Amino acid sequence: MIPNTLTIAGVDPSGGAGVLADIKTMSALGAYGTAVIAALTAQNTQGVTGISPVSAEFVTQQINTLFADVRIDAVKIGMLGQQSVTRAVADAMAHWRPAHLVLDPVMVAKSGDHLLERAAVNELRESLIPQATMITPNLPEAGVLLGTAPVDSLKDMRRAAEKLRRLLGDDGERWVFLKGGHLPGNDTVDVLHNGDKLIELPGRRIETRNTHGTGCTLSAALAALLPRSASVPEAAAQAKDYLVKAIARSGELSVGSGHGPVQHFHAWWPQPDKT
Repeated sequence: MIPNTLTIAGVDPSGGAGVLADIKTMSALGAYGTAVIAALTAQNTQGVTGISPVSAEFVTQQINTLFADVRIDAVKIGMLGQQSVTRAVADAMAHWRPAHLVLDPVMVAKSGDHLLERAAVNELRESLIPQATMITPNLPEAGVLLGTAPVDSLKDMRRAAEKLRRLLGDDGERWVFLKGGHLPGNDTVDVLHNGDKLIELPGRRIETRNTHGTGCTLSAALAALLPRSASVPEAAAQAKDYLVKAIARSGELSVGSGHGPVQHFHAWWPQPDKT
């Protein structure tokens, strides 16, 4: 059965991040993507020039209307922007209880622009993270969630993953996917932890500026893969492999002059003729 997946996130008009990147990822991985818009942004590959919020009431209406009709097998949550929207999404998820809930705690854009109200961080930590089946913070986001400085070593990542796991609920299988892309050097090890197993997913840095929306892409890939995978570690490894190939092939695109997008359809589109 083809899974139906939902992204609840903001809109990036350049298509590299947010719901547009999520839908591309879900489609490329064989899932049917749906979307609830939680925020509007004016942005390109160089930065964010404006954010226009969507009311919490309308976000709730979008979610309830969709779930009332469509079987949703997995949900990915990205940029929510406001505390009120975060609370509304948490309430809706508590009501509908999707089997897989992947939370990417989007706080800062690749350009450095803040995408989440400071007041919303506590709301995220207290009402939404405990419901997630997986969270996918990067190292700076992990520092914010834990109230510590960002970690900068694999040893500290292991400790941080254990602390982050305590923020999740205790019922069912719940995982932390701590991304190591901000580690110094050329190694980009990710840490996967469920409170019992701690698994390291090794990787090497790819020299490119085209890293816009990598976090969105990874979390969307997990949402697409989890309903059809034998285990969470299997889905995590496949999602990382997909993202690495999308980054490696990103040079085929020519989108903007800043941090460009990854090549979401690397397995489907022919490589450009270099002659």
